[in-house]
Amino acid sequence: MRDNLDLAANAQELADAAPAGSVDRAAASSVAITLATTRDMAQARETLDGLAPEEVRAAALALFDRLSTG
Repeated sequence: MRDNLDLAANAQELADAAPAGSVDRAAASSVAITLATTRDMAQARETLDGLAPEEVRAAALALFDRLSTG
């Protein structure tokens, strides 16, 4: 199983590839930062649950789920 920092690097790559100003970029950046700064997956998920606005939160949680199960 990959750790938070491995997943953070993957999320950052996705953020870098997404168009500037897009929801995908905001979501992937949020996931990257959250994974890089939390102790474990549970804390990362809890932190992402507090994101706003809703569309960024939904996209971030979907990406988090994809990365954490992949």
